[in-house]
Amino acid sequence: MPFSVATWNINSVRLRMPIVERLLIEQAPDVLCLQETKVPDELFPEKAFRKLGYGHIAFHGQKGYHGVATVARRPIEVVEKRRFCEIDDSRHLSVTVRAGGKAILLHNFYVPAGGDEPDPEINRKFRHKLDFVAEMNAIRAEHDEMSGSILVGDLNIAPLEHDVWSHKQLLKVVSHTPVETESFEAMRRAGDWVDLMRLTVPQEQKLYTWWSYRAQDWEASDRGRRLDHVWSSPNLVEHFAGYEILRPARGWERPSDHVPVIARFDLE
Repeated sequence: MPFSVATWNINSVRLRMPIVERLLIEQAPDVLCLQETKVPDELFPEKAFRKLGYGHIAFHGQKGYHGVATVARRPIEVVEKRRFCEIDDSRHLSVTVRAGGKAILLHNFYVPAGGDEPDPEINRKFRHKLDFVAEMNAIRAEHDEMSGSILVGDLNIAPLEHDVWSHKQLLKVVSHTPVETESFEAMRRAGDWVDLMRLTVPQEQKLYTWWSYRAQDWEASDRGRRLDHVWSSPNLVEHFAGYEILRPARGWERPSDHVPVIARFDLE
């Protein structure tokens, strides 16, 4: 049974609902995980999603900032809306969804960006980010014969050398500093998570999901970073059927600075 999961930092779901609708019509993923929805739960645009056949909706939002939501064409059940660092800032949502006879635990994350100064002693936002990633060590890739786990989202760290346009120039830039990338990869390995996007793409190949709004011509300069990720438990690797970074979406009308990533699985 084909099963697809899309992840997208949408940077305000209400503002960008037209391009969300375009994604759902053109790509029709089974599940869409959104980050940075920027809307309190009571104002989430449920009707628009239901009209497109996505009648199963879970959200964890707040006014103006952050927020995650998971919408699906098949039933989902909320498992947890975890609070990190003793702060209620709506950055995590997990649900279960059935696919091919397996119960899939699906985590949707929006990791803090961390501000501009990569020094936790003077930048509380960067300290928050490092503490958040440390707490993510508790999120394990749970699995057995009848279940598996998938973790997606805007994790706001580009961990590998070719996950950024210039490793050398970005070593002191938040999202690619050694303290971030090393703790990030250690956390991923400790949780037994598999980085699916690098499973089929060599580490020497550039891979981006985000291009800054500050670039006059983002496509020509192509100074991107891979901030959006798709991980799974080891037992789902054999079912992984590939993924697509929907780069053209960066050029859609009123775009997010992130583009959707769509992962596909063959679950029998």
